[in-house]
Amino acid sequence: MALSSTIQSTLLRHHHEIETALHTAIANVAIRTGTQETDPFYGQIQYHLGWVDANLVPAKHNMGKLLRPTLVLLAYETAGAGGRAKTEQPGSAYLECALPAAVAVELTHNFTLVHDDIEDGDIERRHRPTLWTIWGVPQAINTGDGIHSLARIVLWGVLDHGVDGHTAIHLADLLDRASLTVMEGQYLDINFEARLDISIPMYLDMIRRKTAALIACSTEMGACLGTANQEIIHHLRNFGEASGVAFQIRDDLLGIWATSAESGKTPAGDIHRRKKSLPIIHALTHANDQDRQILLEIYQQSDPITFNQAEVVLEIMEHTQTQAFCRQFLLEQCQQAYEVLKKVPYLTNPLSRRAYHDLEIIVRFIEEAAH
Repeated sequence: MALSSTIQSTLLRHHHEIETALHTAIANVAIRTGTQETDPFYGQIQYHLGWVDANLVPAKHNMGKLLRPTLVLLAYETAGAGGRAKTEQPGSAYLECALPAAVAVELTHNFTLVHDDIEDGDIERRHRPTLWTIWGVPQAINTGDGIHSLARIVLWGVLDHGVDGHTAIHLADLLDRASLTVMEGQYLDINFEARLDISIPMYLDMIRRKTAALIACSTEMGACLGTANQEIIHHLRNFGEASGVAFQIRDDLLGIWATSAESGKTPAGDIHRRKKSLPIIHALTHANDQDRQILLEIYQQSDPITFNQAEVVLEIMEHTQTQAFCRQFLLEQCQQAYEVLKKVPYLTNPLSRRAYHDLEIIVRFIEEAAH
């Protein structure tokens, strides 16, 4: 979906600092440990991130919204930025201690994307061929693993910017636990593909793990770097989790009804992949006996789902008013995110207030898919 100028401004505010830190982190590791023979390995990482083309020639492609690292920095600012930003125009030096955490979260997210594309059989991401379709599954798995290792290496960079060892270890623990929770969610998601008894509570449990866990980790890590106030940290983590649930529901809506131009993926792609996302769970639950039997036959067949069959699924979703239900469900989840954010203790400094406002804007962006 097209981004409004307001959300663009919010997401782009720290985009340069995040992208620069990403480039620096990968270049430093490649120079320190790589050789001419392993250069293509780092080239594949750069391809996935949108920095080079399939020939490993520098090119500028869509990196995505950088939502998770942005949330790290906004939570850091909302929590007070550790008192490092003492003026209304603090420059960007105050971000240095939080950038390694932001980059680590983004790399962790991208490692999961590389593996997800393989597991889901997706041939496109952000309007380009996915990594595995160019270099094969074994190399793509290895590249994903490499991105995950880079995330941990980069995270320890907080120690170079005045973060104490206890906090650094805590951040590493948060990221490791979030990564494991994401893997639990992915296990459930894959497992659900072969099942037809998935309820909405089961679905919500899965997305809290697969999607919301890393987003909650993002806001918690940023908050831990910004303050020692446990109340602020607690509420910002809860905000991240609530936003993460809403973000996945938004993605579910786009996965069924968005065009390829809006989503960067195949139209109705979640139907073709037999994803047990919220729309199909709702349709299966509320369809009449005849329509439910048709859905069961389509989703149980061994052959790929055809374009015509996907159209039938969409028609049944129309009969069950599934899109309207999902839009309302998304609005309710966004309202929960707003309510949790209101519980974050008020800080009067301008930077914290601006960041707080930006968090509201991000929820508003997620909410736009419901309209």
